[in-house]
Amino acid sequence: MAEEAENALFRAHPAARTRIPWRPFLAGPTPVERLRLDAAGAPDLWVKRDDRSCPLYGGNKPRKLEFVIGHALARRARTLVTTGGLGTNHGLATTILGRAAGLRTVLVLLHQPVTPLVRRTLLLHAAYGARHVWGRNVPGSAAQVVRVLAAAALRGERPYLVPTGGSSARGDLGFVAAALELAEQVRAGLLPEPARVFVPIGTGGTLAGLVLGLRLAGLRTRVAGVLVTDILPPSPARLARAARASNALLRRADAAVPDLRIGPGDFDFVRDQLGPGYGASTSAAERAVALAADAGLRLETTYTGKCLSAVLAAAGAGAAGPVLFWNTYNGIDVAAQAPRVASEADLPPAYRRLLARAEGPAAPASGI
Repeated sequence: MAEEAENALFRAHPAARTRIPWRPFLAGPTPVERLRLDAAGAPDLWVKRDDRSCPLYGGNKPRKLEFVIGHALARRARTLVTTGGLGTNHGLATTILGRAAGLRTVLVLLHQPVTPLVRRTLLLHAAYGARHVWGRNVPGSAAQVVRVLAAAALRGERPYLVPTGGSSARGDLGFVAAALELAEQVRAGLLPEPARVFVPIGTGGTLAGLVLGLRLAGLRTRVAGVLVTDILPPSPARLARAARASNALLRRADAAVPDLRIGPGDFDFVRDQLGPGYGASTSAAERAVALAADAGLRLETTYTGKCLSAVLAAAGAGAAGPVLFWNTYNGIDVAAQAPRVASEADLPPAYRRLLARAEGPAAPASGI
């Protein structure tokens, strides 16, 4: 487990440490490396290896959950409640890191295309002890979240609502810290100051936190957010409000933090990589995933493959470097670390029916 001194936010603003709850999960700053792709036109391409962020679960989720779960523990919560698609990696990370902190997790899930990866993630939810509740769609999930919170409160479980994707004024502090960490690496000469950073946009908290953090760090780097969802996608105006909310939270904890003017124009969106919709693969994302594998990176087609595809398109169009691809995908083998093996029999009937329809009637039950 990381030591408290390893968080860049509190190195930059130590007065905030006593006022902002935090549960460390990261193993320290994540590496930055040159990224050499055969098809990339830009020679000055770098990668931030957040796939190695945490020994329990890698990717971008632990950065936000350090602050979200820290706050839940400060409020003496016993149960975490969150929502997402069937194959939500955020839900899996919340379950795993919540379990490490002694908290139970309830996942209220809505439909997305059932792929082998979605099936695997559902079983991993169960293997780590999550309780599944079927929400079906956005309105249904919202109603189920209210019911779950009310029932858990009546049982005395002190439920804590974890925002979708961990994105909130508090959760986004994880990527304010990440931007400050990147600035430390730039100043240490580990990489040049990027002209642009590319990250996928789901709920948008990663992008909002990075934009705020880079401004606090004094870097001129622009962040390009690659839109990968059509389920309540965030707008630049909404993300500007989110960044200002995190800025206000920080200022309440440390009056020395500047009050920054952040508006929609601070957010660059790439909108041409979504394809048919959230969770649906594209040929460009599949090509990017294959190229990354040749370079030693494990990506997927829902988030990081589409993000790297946008990097390749920008390179092909002659974009000036240096360019940093922020790898937000988990690189930890969480199946090997799971406390037990789960099968489809461990899932609620609604989920088993969905999996059966995706496989066909003759498909065998599977486990992980």
